[in-house]
Amino acid sequence: MKSGIIGLPQVGKSSLFKILTKAKVEASGYSNPKEAHVGVARVPDERLDRLAELYRPKKTVYATVEYADVAAIGQEALKESAFLTHLRDNDALIHVLCAFEDPFIPRPQGVDPLRDIKNVEFDLIFSDLSQVEKRLERLEKDLKRARTPELERENELLLRFKPQLEQEKPLRELIMSGEEKKLVRGFTFLSLKPVLYVLNISESATLGADLEAAAAKYKLEEVAARPNAGATAICGKVEAELAEIGDEEAAEFLSSYGLKESGLRRLIRKSYDLLGLASFFTVGEDECRAWTIPRHSRAQEAAGAIHSDLEKHFIRAETIHWDTLLAAGSEAAARAQGALRLEGKDYRVEDGDVMHIRHSG
Repeated sequence: MKSGIIGLPQVGKSSLFKILTKAKVEASGYSNPKEAHVGVARVPDERLDRLAELYRPKKTVYATVEYADVAAIGQEALKESAFLTHLRDNDALIHVLCAFEDPFIPRPQGVDPLRDIKNVEFDLIFSDLSQVEKRLERLEKDLKRARTPELERENELLLRFKPQLEQEKPLRELIMSGEEKKLVRGFTFLSLKPVLYVLNISESATLGADLEAAAAKYKLEEVAARPNAGATAICGKVEAELAEIGDEEAAEFLSSYGLKESGLRRLIRKSYDLLGLASFFTVGEDECRAWTIPRHSRAQEAAGAIHSDLEKHFIRAETIHWDTLLAAGSEAAARAQGALRLEGKDYRVEDGDVMHIRHSG
């Protein structure tokens, strides 16, 4: 999974990138829109931690998420092919919104996250509309030469897209079949990507409560409830400090603000929900590892996430949910209790399943 971090200037995009990836990014930003910072974040997972405590493996491998921190968005930046490439090469967008006051950052129009969402959304929609119009012009010529079923389906779908965009509505809100999504995947439309709105709020003594109330306070509940959208909040200043300290000290620091988890954990969970992702685990004395798959993947497809040969030569998956395994105390005890199941290739993997793949390879 790869997510692009977008937003207007000086909203805390690079701070969020630093939080997620622990990368060293200068606050000065970018000299031109061709630049992009790319980093990988380890996905914290308490379930994997507890499984590792049970098995005490030589190695514990967490799932990872890739993030791209691109230059501030705008009409001029969207004219740059390099900027568009960085932006389109993402599965989802994380839109960082200013919800903090800073005397050193002048904001003549004031703090208004909803206004900023509309401005950035307009830029994404305008870019997509230009792309749709150009492709429809080409399709009109191609269909005169040869009316193939594939060209006709593409033309019909883009003709649905055009009025949606002309009404300044993003493509992500359209109901589309899997086949239709596949048909336009190569266009990598920007407004079709799922979006997570991230409010960057001010530091306060009641930060825990303020984070919970942020979406309602800034009236983001309606836009976050739309198809393929979501919202969360962070305090960039506090989270940047957390990224610099050890786990034990970080836990005390979080507690002092009334927080139970870091911004990274909230963001990852929201991102997973938004993209319809799930995790399953493989365990043993050598390694305990988390694997990321689309939610409701079949067991054979999940095996392919480990290695293509396992998918090709799949026979059965020995399966147990992580908490059932922990409650049993060991695989041997779980097997004796009949809690370990043998599932076939069409079994729909549940988030948190522990699996051993049986194969003929």
